[in-house]
Amino acid sequence: MLIGDVARRSGVSARMLRHYDRIGLVQPTSRSSTGYREYSPVDVRRLFHVESLRSLGLSLHDVGRALDDPSFAASGLVDELATRAEERIARDTELLVRLRRISGVRPEDWEDVLGTVAMLGDLGSVSAGKRQSAALSSVGDRSIPADALAEAVLSEPATNVAGALRWALAQTGGDAIAPLRQGLNSPDPEVRRRAVDTVVEISHPDATEVLREALIHDDQQVRRVAALELAARGKADAIPTLIEMVHDGTNDVDAADALGMLGSDASTVAALMNEADDSAVRLRVTQALASIPGPAAVQALQELTHDADRSIAVTADYILGRRD
Repeated sequence: MLIGDVARRSGVSARMLRHYDRIGLVQPTSRSSTGYREYSPVDVRRLFHVESLRSLGLSLHDVGRALDDPSFAASGLVDELATRAEERIARDTELLVRLRRISGVRPEDWEDVLGTVAMLGDLGSVSAGKRQSAALSSVGDRSIPADALAEAVLSEPATNVAGALRWALAQTGGDAIAPLRQGLNSPDPEVRRRAVDTVVEISHPDATEVLREALIHDDQQVRRVAALELAARGKADAIPTLIEMVHDGTNDVDAADALGMLGSDASTVAALMNEADDSAVRLRVTQALASIPGPAAVQALQELTHDADRSIAVTADYILGRRD
């Protein structure tokens, strides 16, 4: 086939075919009856091999080596190309995220775009002061998108900066809930703690729903932080976790106060009294009953005044006296 026929059938331009010929990559090896150079079937097959390898990202130099050097290792180059592709995808993904974040704040002009880029840059600065300033400045004319703030708070090690970020996220309402929910599922316990500490400061109903989901989280600390906040929001779902906290002696004073905020019924008091065989647990339960209103708590305290452990009996009697 002459060069024009090959170009039409292969989709490779005649100009590129001439370039391949000049560098010795694909050269026509036949002659027509009139003396024109022609591409043989073998040449055309080599051309398709060249195009296939180029589609993988190989340079023309590497394509030539792959086809002509029997010692050229395919596996090593393919691995290298895969690594390059992953790096390129990561760069493009980062760029796409940044563009979407800028688009999310709906800039009016390039001045707004530059301002948002600067704030996003400060949010990722090595300077804690700059990060804190960016967080505090994000609630204003040039806001930082909630997902960027959430991403920052989940990785923020400095306490003062994390506090500023949580405050800024609290102003966004429900916009930050999705990335924070993802943070609660992180394999890193520090990320999970930062996520729940941030959710508790958001008063949006979606935040309450996330806290309810957190009550069955595998991370005990996440469950307990969620329970304390849910009690403050008047949600009785938190009661079983709060009772567990009293029994275990972890933030038991806070848990008792939270149970008191939720009011009381006989089932709550009964659950507190259950599994209190150990005297240390019974003492914590006795102290917790001081915060819980209602006749069921009074009756439980009266029973505890007869406890075999004198310190428990004295504590129950003292609490009853204070209630009277």
